[in-house]
Amino acid sequence: MPELLTADRIDEIGALGLKSPDPAAFVAELVGAVDEGRVADPDDTGYALLVAADILEQAGDLADALALATRAIAEQPDDNAYARAVRGGLLLRLGRSDEGTAELTALRPLLETDPAATYLIDELAESGRADTALEWLTGALDAILERTRAQQHESEDAQDEAAAMIYGLAQRRHDLREEQGLPHDEYDNLADRLRAASTHALDAVDDGPATLLFWPQAEFDALLARWPTLVDNYPPTWDEHRTQSERALVDASQMGGTDLGVVVGTVADLAAFAERTGNDPTSEETLDEYADSLDEAGVTAWPPGRNDTCWCGSGAKYKKCCLPRSRG
Repeated sequence: MPELLTADRIDEIGALGLKSPDPAAFVAELVGAVDEGRVADPDDTGYALLVAADILEQAGDLADALALATRAIAEQPDDNAYARAVRGGLLLRLGRSDEGTAELTALRPLLETDPAATYLIDELAESGRADTALEWLTGALDAILERTRAQQHESEDAQDEAAAMIYGLAQRRHDLREEQGLPHDEYDNLADRLRAASTHALDAVDDGPATLLFWPQAEFDALLARWPTLVDNYPPTWDEHRTQSERALVDASQMGGTDLGVVVGTVADLAAFAERTGNDPTSEETLDEYADSLDEAGVTAWPPGRNDTCWCGSGAKYKKCCLPRSRG
């Protein structure tokens, strides 16, 4: 029986395909699994096609990448904003300016409601339209700030959401303007103030440490096999573990956390630490102390750049691996 294509395998293929001088076989494996209905989780069908599209794009085959992005939209029409953004960016890079601009413009309102929608800005910037990207970021900030002033009696949750949106958009705009060599303006000053004010924000977060303990796939499986009671502390699969980790980091960031990072644990190290300290390796206190003990050994900064290798160790680019997981 043909093997099912899991999310982990999709990520692995994406990483291998991006590095390969001959990526056709990796694209064929992804598309073949979709054609034959062998994607383990049907919700990953569009993702598999987008990873294949990314491999082709990096190889310079923009036309076939566009075809796969278009198919990803058709395969999952109810959850296609990201795929439509990818399609819009590819249209721009293929010189089909009117079509690409229309595709992205239709999604532009998401910048005012969805914290993850800065993928629209990525597509514009990667297509040489940084001026438009900055215009959209400025417009979104204007709209959210005006809405906040007009609705001062909103719930605390709504106010927190608006604050997180303002923080994220201001930082993205600030970074893009820096890349363009532009002088500071009022929103840049706001971004600086917000960043400075958030330095100690994590002190107020009960479950949001600045450094998160993460288990690579083999270590995660070994962890639950050695100490089965840890199923109460962790989700049942590694894919869910990294998804939860990404979302926890996103939540901490949106609450103003800075200098966030990930430390990688191993079963052997945890066992040795517990024996050395005389603690129970399955207790939350021991796990926290173990994570603290790893800080000096090396912290992977989070988030990585959108085109950098993902923090989870899959080898895929962040924007194609764990970044989309925070949108679920």
